[in-house]
Amino acid sequence: MTSSVFNSEHLLFTAATPENNAIPVIFAFPNTYTVGITSLGYQIVWSTLAMRKDVQVSRLFTDNHEQLPRNPQILGFSVSWELDYINIFNLLEFLEIPLRANLRNENHPLVFGGGPVLTANPEPFADFFDIILLGDGENLLDNFINVYKTVHNADRQTQLITLSQVPGVYIPSLYHVEYVSLDGEIASIKPIFDHVPAVIQKQTYRGNTLSASTVVTEKAAWESIFMVEVARSCPEMCRFCLASYLTLPFRTASLENSLIPAIERGLKVTNRLGLLGASVTQHPEFSDLLDYISHPKYDDVRLSVASVRTNTVTVKLAQTLVKRDTKSLTIAVESGSENLRRIINKKLDNDEIIQCAINAKIGGLSSLKLYGMVGIPGEIPEDLDATVAMMKDVKKAAPGLRLTLGCSTFVPKAHTPFQWLGVNKQSEKRLQFLQKQLKPQGIDFRPESYNWSIIQCLLSRGDRRLSDLLELTRDFGDSLGSYKRAFKELKGKIPDLDYYVYSNWSSEQILPWNHLQGPLSQSTLIKHLNEAQSYFPTSYIK
Repeated sequence: MTSSVFNSEHLLFTAATPENNAIPVIFAFPNTYTVGITSLGYQIVWSTLAMRKDVQVSRLFTDNHEQLPRNPQILGFSVSWELDYINIFNLLEFLEIPLRANLRNENHPLVFGGGPVLTANPEPFADFFDIILLGDGENLLDNFINVYKTVHNADRQTQLITLSQVPGVYIPSLYHVEYVSLDGEIASIKPIFDHVPAVIQKQTYRGNTLSASTVVTEKAAWESIFMVEVARSCPEMCRFCLASYLTLPFRTASLENSLIPAIERGLKVTNRLGLLGASVTQHPEFSDLLDYISHPKYDDVRLSVASVRTNTVTVKLAQTLVKRDTKSLTIAVESGSENLRRIINKKLDNDEIIQCAINAKIGGLSSLKLYGMVGIPGEIPEDLDATVAMMKDVKKAAPGLRLTLGCSTFVPKAHTPFQWLGVNKQSEKRLQFLQKQLKPQGIDFRPESYNWSIIQCLLSRGDRRLSDLLELTRDFGDSLGSYKRAFKELKGKIPDLDYYVYSNWSSEQILPWNHLQGPLSQSTLIKHLNEAQSYFPTSYIK
């Protein structure tokens, strides 16, 4: 079955004609087509495979798919949201492939996964994948396919052992995890063969040509948008931030050789442009990029910019956005407390936040969305008062500008300095406090679900023992109650929820991802953690 959604696509690359003996591959996104085709990461991997004549690639989503090969050799998943694991299970069953890697045989494809979720901490999902690709796909993907071709006629074990030698290719089944007890800490993580690497290094692409859309379609969640990656990672290094720490170093796309040619290519098929990156406005030539986009030939272009650094919001930026049909801007402030921002290494003060709002209003924007967070390590009640006061000051300084505060709960992430620190049990009450204080001020407060943040934390800090829990949760209906029921059923066989979510872990203990090396060493992360804790107030009790 080929769905009509694929007929709406404008391809911005030339797909190769597959050779007769091309490797049959299915590349899946564990969500709907509308969501999946909006993922730049998914687009890039798919087009990279489609441009190889030695690969025959078909796409698969939860609601649509291209014609699928009868006997695929490889099945890949791009995973960008933890809770999509349910859809991975569903798609494996749809393809009649066992959920667990150890139940697959020579007749089943090798199942690989990649993307930010699996690069950060693949361990809760390790039993469901034969192969996990850690890091940037630019070089990693081609290396993986090239080595696979040399062993594609070999037995499954030989294929996996050979692929384990490729930098960034992680084969979970080739590592044995021992625990102090069934529900205790990890005792060791070791390869089961001498020639399998003890540590796998995340792969980092260091070029200055970054990603851009390879397909534009009106069926995407961001309708007919052409996306271009302006910067990768973030130089600010806020201590909770996965998008910064996991993807270091900060890299920017060349304006002349990458950004402008990409934008010109994309705007031939659409008039909607999205500039992506964790820190777009910190591109060294961002002002020149704005000048380029302000050219009269682009007067009909609608421009969207990902979250921007607060102190880079100028009147010129606001005016350019308004001229290009954008009415709103998003900034991440985390908190109104100066000390909390010092703890998390957020180099920002309240005057800059207020000036940002003033510039946004002068430039003609109608609304400003701020992102905040509760439960940040070191947070005390006075810090929440500071956030309320800051929001009032912003409203007073820029009357008429519609203000929204989106607020999440702090969730520790692997490979960041705060990976050892648990969720604050007061977080839910603190979200409620902010709601109560800000609503009467006419400020739109939008809290993220505290309960789902807890599940996100469980998956962020989880280990392989969660595989039974994830299968049970799905069997029980995939609701918040399903997790409680699954933990109850597995009591004594795995650690409890508190261990994964609320506990502060010792910097001495073995973390589930200790054998997976991110950009910074453990000792560097501990140094950053110690610096943060030096600013904790004496009254702080988690």
